[in-house]
Amino acid sequence: MTAQEVNIALCGGAGQGIQTVESILTELIKRSGYNVFSTKEYMSRVRGGLNSTTIRVSPEPVRAMNGKVDILLALAPGAVEHMGHRVGSDTKIIGDDVGDIKGAIVTGLADEAIKLGSPIYSNIIAASALARVLGIEREDVDDLVGTRFEGKGKAVVEANINAITAGYALGEELVSKGISYRFETDSKVKGQLLLNGSQAIAYGAMAAGCDFISAYPMSPSTGVLIHLAAQSHRFGIAVEQAEDEISAINMCLGASYAGARALASTSGGGFALMEEGISLAGITETPIVVHIAQRPGPATGLPTRTGQEDLELALHAGHGEFPRIIYAPGTLDDAFEAVGAAFNNAEKHQVPAFVLTDQYLMDSYHNIGRWDLKPQTIENHLIKTTPGYKRYEQTESGVSPRGVPGYGTGLVYADSDEHDVEGRITESAKVRDEMVEKRLRKARGIRKDVMEPVVDGELDAKLLVVCWGSTYPAALEASRSLGPTVSIVYFKQVYPLPEDAMKYLGSAKRTLIVEGNATSQFGRLIRAETGHVFDHKVLKYDGHPFTADMLKLKLMEAI
Repeated sequence: MTAQEVNIALCGGAGQGIQTVESILTELIKRSGYNVFSTKEYMSRVRGGLNSTTIRVSPEPVRAMNGKVDILLALAPGAVEHMGHRVGSDTKIIGDDVGDIKGAIVTGLADEAIKLGSPIYSNIIAASALARVLGIEREDVDDLVGTRFEGKGKAVVEANINAITAGYALGEELVSKGISYRFETDSKVKGQLLLNGSQAIAYGAMAAGCDFISAYPMSPSTGVLIHLAAQSHRFGIAVEQAEDEISAINMCLGASYAGARALASTSGGGFALMEEGISLAGITETPIVVHIAQRPGPATGLPTRTGQEDLELALHAGHGEFPRIIYAPGTLDDAFEAVGAAFNNAEKHQVPAFVLTDQYLMDSYHNIGRWDLKPQTIENHLIKTTPGYKRYEQTESGVSPRGVPGYGTGLVYADSDEHDVEGRITESAKVRDEMVEKRLRKARGIRKDVMEPVVDGELDAKLLVVCWGSTYPAALEASRSLGPTVSIVYFKQVYPLPEDAMKYLGSAKRTLIVEGNATSQFGRLIRAETGHVFDHKVLKYDGHPFTADMLKLKLMEAI
């Protein structure tokens, strides 16, 4: 029987290897020609507590999480309770410690792993059992696992092959009890990439010519630093793990001053330490790209959960007044594109550019078509200096010809104090007015390069849903399930807004905004810029992402 989709949840203790199961199973699903989406929630601890991963399998592309769970593989006591309302009466519960739950299937999975020599083999057993439930060929599992472990020696490979055998035996038992799913396959999916948001940001930076990154590790941004470090020798990227975020931003400014395309990657708490450096970028007109992977605050907040709470932080970061650009991609494709746009426009307008993501986007995987790199252009806005070069020359656009030390014969000054056109310190009121106005004039050019919002449906719909960042895929799926009465406007650049932003908002009967924060930060920005007030707000701030089925219910209430 062909299924429409299945949602599988794996729940166990921190350090129990759930990510290993996720990694192997999602790759096997993709190789089989099924579409896959996986995301995780995890506690901020090395050991103890419970973490879970949800894997959604479908014959159609899936880009969002669903709340319901069809199969729960409970790998530790308390897993069922941890999953809460996501476990329904029709959820198939499988695990070692589920004997007192009505209808649950006791597996003895841990005992099988011990028989093979170590509890660690429970990961391969679990992945293999689920592979059998999904109709994945045994040969494909042997091939993938063998390739992954071949560097650890023949004995390790053989032990894992035995674990696959045990897993398939368990899978056969589950199939005999009616737990079996088959999907229409798509041959194109087999050759696609399986990536998460961290990789999309990193690959976008590489395609954009990033040649310097400095960061201090901070969840959920650390993956970008790790991926760029892994490719640093191949792509000529200087990578510096700084001692703190203050050092990281200043290293990036120094690199940019010297002509590098520099990226700082951090999260909200780390970005708070970078604010003085952002002001330095503003007054020295030094292009810089900062990736902020959001998580709930204030302070440490929920360090491993998701949220959209740092829009206003990026919008107002740094003392003084100067322009900036803020992107908020909601898909892997848009994350890849946004980083390139951030680099090009930061350099074109000589301003800071921010890319806002969040834990949900950073840690979610799905299959995706290969990016076409041909349209990717790296815009070079540097000039060769000559004697008498004026770094801050007054221009109609506010953007001065940008030189860097050593490229030409001119001197390139930079100073954190107010300065004249050459870059020399001044306290002249007249020059101060001229330089402030010069920097602010850049806003006109920046608005001409704004990414237009993505519209799905008709703008005069009964209900128009506005979203930004990672809320988009769930909102899109929910709206499409309700037909033409609901339309979507997705802002992947949240500042500045398009000059004609009201053309997207003014025709609908009612408008609703979806945000992962408690105060509707983007809604407040839209109201300040356009005067538009939303009829409905769907706000979530518990650290967990929006799901397509939950949003569908919220949209139905608004209709």
